[in-house]
Amino acid sequence: MFEGLRRNVLVMILAGGEGTRLKPLTEDRAKPAVPFGGRYRIIDFALSNFVNSGFYKIKILTQYKSDSLNKHISRGWRLSAKLGHYVEAVPAQMRRGPEWYKGSADAIFQNMNLITDEKPDFVIVFGADHIYKMDVSQMLEYHEEKGAICTVAAIPVSVEQAKSFGVIQVDEDWRIIGFQEKPAEPKTIPGRPDMALASMGNYIFSIDTITESIERDAIDENSTHDFGKNIIPALVDSKKLFAYDFSRNNVPGMTEHERGYWRDVGDIDAYWAASMDLVAVDPVFNLYNRLWPIYGESEVAPPAKFVFADDENKRIGLATDSLVSEGCIVSGGRIHRTILGPWARINSYSHVEDSVIMDRVDVGRHAQIRRAIL
Repeated sequence: MFEGLRRNVLVMILAGGEGTRLKPLTEDRAKPAVPFGGRYRIIDFALSNFVNSGFYKIKILTQYKSDSLNKHISRGWRLSAKLGHYVEAVPAQMRRGPEWYKGSADAIFQNMNLITDEKPDFVIVFGADHIYKMDVSQMLEYHEEKGAICTVAAIPVSVEQAKSFGVIQVDEDWRIIGFQEKPAEPKTIPGRPDMALASMGNYIFSIDTITESIERDAIDENSTHDFGKNIIPALVDSKKLFAYDFSRNNVPGMTEHERGYWRDVGDIDAYWAASMDLVAVDPVFNLYNRLWPIYGESEVAPPAKFVFADDENKRIGLATDSLVSEGCIVSGGRIHRTILGPWARINSYSHVEDSVIMDRVDVGRHAQIRRAIL
């Protein structure tokens, strides 16, 4: 932890996507502001990775339905301004023209002033909407060791799984030599014929590279102004573009069981499945690692409460294999493999299983709920 403190680095988190595949959860909020794991928001996992890694200069580029996200950042992510540390939400401002962000690269282009003002040696560009733990300082060390101008985080997946991802083709030295977008026949990792490399959409740039690449892309009328489709492929010929193997990243306190865990919670099914990962007895994503804490907004609330133990009438307040947030009351009902957000209430004789109950939801008496998000 804290290795990032030794470098002059600016982190820019892309948090401006609409999140249409996650509706109705994104009906009134930005995707990174969607609750996850009870007391957290999706963006808290990326932000915790950076803070735990020692990176304390973080800009979050927002756009769609950003009010709830902005409030969450201002309330839950106050770093020490006296030390030059900050986590700041930056709304879309049309600084370079009369249009909103046309793509991920355009989001950076319209905020190039943030980079020129900070004068970093490296710019880290990550997404805001994945669930994982990562010591980003290890990726930066790899970037420097390779003499790379840009490094792309990647995760090994099976050839069959790779058909649903953007695939990175590498040589024996993990130099990137090509890309495939959701290919029918993915290129495999050298020496591993059953595995391919999926891009995680997370990048580290040396300062000259990102400045020149973004400015060049901005005047290309044929570009979609996207990092994965335009910026990164254009750097292949430099022979200084490398992939970083996320599965080798070591987070303090992590077990081998957890290594390489990364989930895109971009649709309802994926969100539910990742949520259920948290409630296992031996979870593949452990929220209880004190050496790599997940931070977020701390709400002032009393402890969770469980009431009634009437076996004869089956009125028992009980939770098993579940996460119960602060302020919750389980009043004579039962939950199993369920996540309760803050201030949720489970009333008598109800039974909730394999579900996610959001904050302040009141489950009525005798309700029977299974495999739901409420």
